[in-house]
Amino acid sequence: MEGRRSERNVITIFLESMVDSTSLKETTSKFLSSISPNDEHLNNIDELSAYCKGIFGGASYKIVRSKDETIHEIINGSIVIAVERIDKALTVNLMNGEKRLVTEPTSQTVIRGPKDAFIESISTNVSLIRRRIRNKNLQFEHYTIGEDTQTTVYLGFFKGIANEAILQEVRNRLKKIKVSAIFESGNIEELIADKTFTLFPLALNTERPDTVAANLMEGKMVILIDGTPFALIVPAVFVNFFESSEDYYQSFFLGSFLRMIRYLSFMIALLTPSIYVGVLTYHHELLPTTLLLSVISQREGIPFPAVVEVLVMEITFEILREAGVRMPRVVGQMVSIVGALVIGQAAAEAGIISNIMIIIVSVTAIANFVSPIYSFATASRLLRFLLIFFAAILGLYGVLLVIVAMVAHLAALRFFGVPYLAPIAPFIIEDQKDVFIRFPFWAMKKRPKYLRTESEQKIFSTSPPSPPPMKGGNSS
Repeated sequence: MEGRRSERNVITIFLESMVDSTSLKETTSKFLSSISPNDEHLNNIDELSAYCKGIFGGASYKIVRSKDETIHEIINGSIVIAVERIDKALTVNLMNGEKRLVTEPTSQTVIRGPKDAFIESISTNVSLIRRRIRNKNLQFEHYTIGEDTQTTVYLGFFKGIANEAILQEVRNRLKKIKVSAIFESGNIEELIADKTFTLFPLALNTERPDTVAANLMEGKMVILIDGTPFALIVPAVFVNFFESSEDYYQSFFLGSFLRMIRYLSFMIALLTPSIYVGVLTYHHELLPTTLLLSVISQREGIPFPAVVEVLVMEITFEILREAGVRMPRVVGQMVSIVGALVIGQAAAEAGIISNIMIIIVSVTAIANFVSPIYSFATASRLLRFLLIFFAAILGLYGVLLVIVAMVAHLAALRFFGVPYLAPIAPFIIEDQKDVFIRFPFWAMKKRPKYLRTESEQKIFSTSPPSPPPMKGGNSS
């Protein structure tokens, strides 16, 4: 668009798809109408800057001095206004404000607690965190990652709590990322992780602002990526994947019980199929006689050994699960549920699998869904197949061998210098108040020691309040 008023020429450059059309008309008309043919004092950058302050006031404008900087501003939703006889240009940010509304979390459902979730707008996500932590020490550092995509990334931390050495390591790893494109937080997670091949997630991903706020106050850092509703919390440890924000919104008795259920469900989902294969293949003596006879009678006529039976059912269920996720939401759940029931019942009646196998696979699948973090549940799904193979070869000795190797692998993992199994290995007795069970709030006075925070004290009151004396009772 080009406007001409007597001696002064003005050109405006913008991407129509990136700017708000209403704000564009208001801004350009305001600027063009304000320039007079006799504005001979607009001859340098300082005069233009002072002139813009009087026109735009507190609007988001800046002066650009190079071609590359001008192109960067245009791509990011700004308009560029160039005035004749001035070798610099003015940019005003008029980014299109269209975005998804803040809704409930889709991957981490909420029963009690805040029901807002992150969206794809990074500025909105930052505001959701700041609403919960209204403190000047909450800081966000800006990074631009991706040579072609120029993706905006924020590193958030609480100054005075976060460990400076860990924070500096996170900064260094973000600065070293040199890739063509970044689209999701999973890309960042792989690029900042240590050079270790592991099935277990090293960073905690969440779309809940209250979870991010709570972890920031513990001394951890958050990485926000523009264009995705999932934030990364670092450094994460093994026990974090069994915790949920709702554990702290209910009584500590219920919170502890639910956490123990998650640990038990993880073991059930991981070990049940392999134990079934190992016992039926090599260790019949471990089953009571009545139960053994019942299982053998059910398997009478089954043409496959136990390991093939388990693998067929597990792979079938994985196919149904993936189909339920990828299909339209209206029919996805129906396909996964009805498909499992119909196929399982038909296979049992046809004599291909036993009824006990259907029970084992169903219990395993349900226990796998108990995990509050989807990426962690995926790790147990993959390990389950490895355990089944070793159980078929070595029986329960093979299962034990894989478990020992898994524990040794977890004990050797480090993420930003923090042991992955902390505070279990190394064992830190002060941090056991929020691992397998959750102690009351007044008992958890300090932040986790494995994070080596700048300020350890979290709660300053020493004990809960005592009930007042009964009216009319004796004071002695």
